[in-house]
Amino acid sequence: MSTRHKQVEIAVDGQHIDGTLVAPSNAVPGVLLVHGWDGSQEQYKARAYEIAALGCVCLTFDLRGHARHAGQRQSVSREDNLRDVLAAYDVLVHHPTVDPESIAIVGSSYGGYLAAIATTLRPVRWLALRVPALYPDAQWEIPKGKLSRSELAEYRNSLVAAPDNRALAACARFSGDALIVESENDKTVPHPVIESYLGAFKHVKSVTYRCIAGADHALSDERSRQAYGMLLVSWMTEMTLGARAASGLLRPAPSSPA
Repeated sequence: MSTRHKQVEIAVDGQHIDGTLVAPSNAVPGVLLVHGWDGSQEQYKARAYEIAALGCVCLTFDLRGHARHAGQRQSVSREDNLRDVLAAYDVLVHHPTVDPESIAIVGSSYGGYLAAIATTLRPVRWLALRVPALYPDAQWEIPKGKLSRSELAEYRNSLVAAPDNRALAACARFSGDALIVESENDKTVPHPVIESYLGAFKHVKSVTYRCIAGADHALSDERSRQAYGMLLVSWMTEMTLGARAASGLLRPAPSSPA
């Protein structure tokens, strides 16, 4: 299936953040891809093309504090970046070929944390979280870059109950399909964080958990990046094919004559 892309500007709080819209000619589901802290949309463009080939409209974008708006790095807050995610979601859902009832958000690390929270503010059918970060609810509006790293490390090395954290509470309310991907050698998002997320999903249709052997937080080696790409595309294939079958867009092949 052929794809096309165009650069878009996403308006948020009187500013514009950069995005790239990747779409096939006939698409139903929409997929929003959210990068992590220290990342950019460039990290998800390859994944966007792969998922778009499944028959989806994909939108990647740059959170404020990154890329064009790197100058805001020491002033941007979690509230600001959540508003970025919601603004990008609204651009995606208004694409003429997107089914607003078939939206997926794919987020990595900080982007996964924001994606989880976004499910309480916008309709989301599928939620894919790779090494989702976790932050205490306190100091929500202070600059993200000024949060204490030592306090974050301590927080992430203990199990957190869903009612005690905004992102986990969002996961507890989420009723769609979820994917959680862990990196075996992750020092930034240790296993207790993954356990906290998995434990929060109580009302989902399905939850899929995978751990990439030997991988670090950033997927620094090509083997780990390829493994994640295969996991994500395989899961999205399963989700979108199931959705199309349920909506009648897929018909069973005619039986062979006896």
